[in-house]
Formats: sequence, structure tokens, C-alpha cells
Amino acid sequence: MCGKILRKLAFTPQTFEDLGVEKEVAVRRRIAKEFNKRREDFPDLRSYNDYLEMVEDIAFNLINDIDVPETEERIAQYRRENAAIIELNQKREEEYARYLQEQEEMERQERELRAQELRRLEEEEREEREKGKQAIIDKLETSDKDAARLVAKSRLEAQRRASARASSSSGFGMLQSSSSFFRSRAAQSTVVPDVPHVPLQDNWYAYDDMFKMRESYHDPVSDAVRRDRDGIMRAGGYMVEQAWERALRFAVAGLEIMPLSDNPPSMPEPMAVDSEGSVDVAMAAAA
Repeated sequence: MCGKILRKLAFTPQTFEDLGVEKEVAVRRRIAKEFNKRREDFPDLRSYNDYLEMVEDIAFNLINDIDVPETEERIAQYRRENAAIIELNQKREEEYARYLQEQEEMERQERELRAQELRRLEEEEREEREKGKQAIIDKLETSDKDAARLVAKSRLEAQRRASARASSSSGFGMLQSSSSFFRSRAAQSTVVPDVPHVPLQDNWYAYDDMFKMRESYHDPVSDAVRRDRDGIMRAGGYMVEQAWERALRFAVAGLEIMPLSDNPPSMPEPMAVDSEGSVDVAMAAAA
């Protein structure tokens, strides 16, 4: 009656009580299979953010039933234009999932080996205690020495053997952990590329085109520091010029003024400076 074909394979068990949440999860799972580009697939961060915004728009339309035919056509066009990179990223995801599965299997085997080793050590320790008790009884029966000394000597030998077993078991654990660490690092290097970190990848604006630095300013706050030629009052690497430059940059950061040029128009100067060379931020803001 509704004219829509329903197939058994399209039905899934309900996970969430809210059907809206269930629909959104299904839509996002479907979208993620095709829109699987990564940051390294784009020349810059802005292009990657535009791509993420496009994916969110498509998901929003499908979740809220907005322009569904146009959105489906948009998805089909994207699939045709990016078939190669979609397949490549799917293979990457499969390799990464396989790597995680192998990693989990290795960790499970190592846990089983550690458990077996612990059981073996506990069994040896129990047998050693039984042998020690029997040895003390035999020595007390056959020896004419002091019983307290015999017991103390036997306990000391037992403690030495226990410490030797503990050191051997700790060496085994360290060997297992180090080998698993190197195996995981080697496997990860083959699956996930180790991209070097580059700080401040965005286009940082220093506002240096909105003011001009003078050689000196009338600044009573820094007079004592400037007169200190020996550097007693200064911290390591402190420069008064950097403090002036930072104050100027903060002052012009919120001003709606044009950048400086060779032939500036008839407009107020970026910074207001009095006859003594001091900066008046209030006048600049008013301008």
C-alpha cells in the first residue's frame, strides 16, 4: 500500500528505546561507510572542515527527512566522483581492524601465558613449602644440634629460594611486556603512519600590519628596569621591547581599522602617540 519495498535484511534489532536515536545511528553508520576521508586527504585544514560540514548537512537532511531525493543524488554523485579514495580508505579501516584483532589475540595469549606461569610458580612454592617442612622434621629427628638454629637455617634457605623464583618470574614478565611493546609498535608503524606534529597549523594573525613600533616610549612602569644595566631586576630573556610590542598588539586586536599602506588615506593613525612617545590606547580606541 505504501509503495515501498521492505526487505528482511534491512531490519535490525532495536538497540535504543527512542526510535529517533535508532534512526540517527543507522543513518550515521551508513554515511560513515562512504564519507570516510581523513585529514591527510585534504591540502589544508579549512578544506577538511568544509568536508565535515558537508557530511553533517547530509546526515541532518536524512535524519529529519529534508530534501531526501536531492540528498540521495548528492550522495550518489559523491560516490561516483570519489570511488577510488573511498575504496582505499575502506581497505585502511579493514587493515586497522585486523591489526586491532591481532593485537587483542596477542594480549590474550600473553595473559594466558602469565596465568600459566603464576600457577606453575604457586605449585612450585607449595611443593617447596612441603619439602621444607619435611626436611625440618627429618633434621630434627636425626641431628643433635639446637632445634631453633635448624629451623632458622631452613627458613633462611627457603627465603633465598623464594626470592630467586620471584626474580626469575619478574624477568619473564618484563621480557613478555617488552616483546609485546615492540611488536605493537612495529605493527602500528605499518598500519598507522607516524605523522610529525606541526604546531599552530592555522593562519595565525599577529596584527603587525596595524601598528608601528618606536625605538622607545614614555613608560614609567619600566623605567627602573631599563636603567638596570646589570640585569639584576630582569628575568632570564626579558626584553622591554617585547612587552611594548605585546601591549600594542593587544590594543589594536579589537580595533576596526585598515592596515597600514604606503599611501594611507585620510584617516586616523592606528595608534595615538603623544609628544613624549607614550601610547594612548583610549584615544586609539576612540579613533
